[in-house]
Amino acid sequence: MAFDGVTIANVVQEMKSTILGGRLYKIAQPENDELLLTIKTGEGQRRLFLSADASLPLIYFTESNKPSPMTAPNFCMLLRKHLQNGRIVGVSQPGLERIVRLEIEHLDEMGDLCRKYLIIEIMGKHSNIIFCNDQNVIIDSIKHISAAVSSVREVLPGKTYFIPETQDKKDVLTLNFDAFINEIMSKPMPVYKALYTSLTGISPVLAQQLCYEAKVDGDSSCAALDEAERTHLYETLMQLSGRIASGDFAPGIAYERTSTGSQKPLEFAAIPLTMYCGEREQVVPFDSMSLLLEHYYAEKNALTRIRQKSADLRRIVQTALERNVKKYDLQLRQMKDTEKRDTYRIYGELLNTYGYSAKAGDKSIEVLNYYTNEMLTIPLDPTKTATENAQKYFDKYNKMKRTYEALSTLTEEVKAEIQHLESISNALDIALLEEDLVQIKEELTESGYIRRKGGGKKAKITSKPFHYLSSDGYHIYVGKNNFQNDELTFKFATGNDWWFHAKGIPGSHVVVKTDGTTELPDRVFEEAGRLAAYYSKGRGQEKVEIDYIQKKHVKKPAGGKPGFVVYYTNYSLMIDDDISGLQLVND
Repeated sequence: MAFDGVTIANVVQEMKSTILGGRLYKIAQPENDELLLTIKTGEGQRRLFLSADASLPLIYFTESNKPSPMTAPNFCMLLRKHLQNGRIVGVSQPGLERIVRLEIEHLDEMGDLCRKYLIIEIMGKHSNIIFCNDQNVIIDSIKHISAAVSSVREVLPGKTYFIPETQDKKDVLTLNFDAFINEIMSKPMPVYKALYTSLTGISPVLAQQLCYEAKVDGDSSCAALDEAERTHLYETLMQLSGRIASGDFAPGIAYERTSTGSQKPLEFAAIPLTMYCGEREQVVPFDSMSLLLEHYYAEKNALTRIRQKSADLRRIVQTALERNVKKYDLQLRQMKDTEKRDTYRIYGELLNTYGYSAKAGDKSIEVLNYYTNEMLTIPLDPTKTATENAQKYFDKYNKMKRTYEALSTLTEEVKAEIQHLESISNALDIALLEEDLVQIKEELTESGYIRRKGGGKKAKITSKPFHYLSSDGYHIYVGKNNFQNDELTFKFATGNDWWFHAKGIPGSHVVVKTDGTTELPDRVFEEAGRLAAYYSKGRGQEKVEIDYIQKKHVKKPAGGKPGFVVYYTNYSLMIDDDISGLQLVND
């Protein structure tokens, strides 16, 4: 993520345009390291969320409210005492530091007008929210930092506040060409690294973007750039400086289309991320940085929650899959061992026919194989008669025949179980919401992989299939798991609707509703085929083979696993999995 100084500058611009002159109406501390300020302005109330969380420090406007503890923490009570109803008269950012300084005017106990400062430092594990008086003396902070914790700066009541100069970085807003050439481009490291390690407020992502805009290879060494490339890179930096100074921000999130059936947020920035221009990448613009931040971290948190929630289910599926694959491989080896069964039967039949010519003590006998009209040498046990040798071969044949017949049934059952588990694995890849996982867990429970709890009650299912609208206005539905696949195909779809599925691999059932139309445009078949490819284990391949057929020809075999169907006459197409042009309908 790129919560850098330029992002802070964008947030500060928003704050200046919305809360400058506003009054602090409410001050809450929902968590130990968070503040939620409600500010009354001429245009209504605004909530400003401040977090000094070491792993995720943030500052942005939000519409959401968070419950506060019954008893407010001491820091919150102190702020209320001094700042309640105070007026925000200044919002600033020193240089491009990741610091926001709120200047608040209020009346003290004597009714005199005075000023205080609330300073928010967005600095990773060193993040803090510090309350100072007008002499820059710290009144208190949301985190107390003693000399035992930091040798650079103490953050304790009574100490003088200052910004720690731990790194000798330049300010892009005041950078001149000579300093750029002599102090940045002289460093023995990749160009993009020289930028973000030398300039305040520039993140690695922004450094790569600047290199991309300047048409410079960010991974090449500084020494490899010629004079023209260095000049162009400096001019690009100056363009960024001009955008920051004029408030010309364009916040956006870069997304990557992943194999999970979703858009994965990659990075965000306060300027256009034009370097994300691949076929599977997309940059979505936002009206404000606050909206972007709230949306971005909500999506990131949702993805994290899904990964955490699905981890146990994935482990169950993977363990069962590995066990069944080992069992299947063993059964196939045992099947291979029974391939000689017909040879032993022939040996026995030929010995019954020609065994009279064998002499006592013979270790083999050569006879005419009347099945092939060729001579055949049959090994013999010299301690047994020809009749006894024949019986021994018949016994081997019968044993292998029984093994083969038993394994033929078992291998089909295990193969079906492997396919079922692979389809559940695909459903876990597709799952976007926690309610999607509920139905998958229910399927694993009904299949015996999870023991049902809570008195045997079934879980409440709220997950629904994906609903897309084709370019020609036809409704296309995609099952997220095997239960939804069965529901779509055998309860929702009618006989003349079209049914799609990736050939020979786990994937979703895709149904195109025809609504009585006899002829569909070719484009509908292509788009439904792309959805079937995208929501299958074949996604990511250049082309995927898709079977499609009218629903009336799709059958559910007796005793078949959830999602398993059979069909005998179908059409096929080879298609990519690009569904970027399809509209997802939010039902």
